[in-house]
Amino acid sequence: MNDMFEIVISVLLVIGGIFIFVGSLGLARLQDFYTRLHAPTKATTVGLGSVLLASMIYTYATEGYITVNVLLITLFLVITAPVVAHILAKVAMHHQVKMIPRTRNREMVKLARKQLPPTATTGVEEDGRLP
Repeated sequence: MNDMFEIVISVLLVIGGIFIFVGSLGLARLQDFYTRLHAPTKATTVGLGSVLLASMIYTYATEGYITVNVLLITLFLVITAPVVAHILAKVAMHHQVKMIPRTRNREMVKLARKQLPPTATTGVEEDGRLP
């Protein structure tokens, strides 16, 4: 393997490791659900993306081709991580998970919580019958 490939792979692995470590640290140290959700989501997208890119370069340097498996894993990660984070944040917002006191735009959160119809959360009519 060429020295250039080794340097690029090493740099990508170090960058990936740093991002994953910072995301894990943020998950442990941040104060509320919303900020805890933000840290690992960003870290896994960038950190694991760097590790997977290093894996693709390593496979290309040693075997001469790029594996489809790693490309599919990268694509799946990039598509699903932000979507899952968004869904978790919306569920937490509608379940009124507490925010830290210095959260800005609280009136927008209250407005968004009011927009959810009351029967949509339970699937039950107001008199207790199923629709």
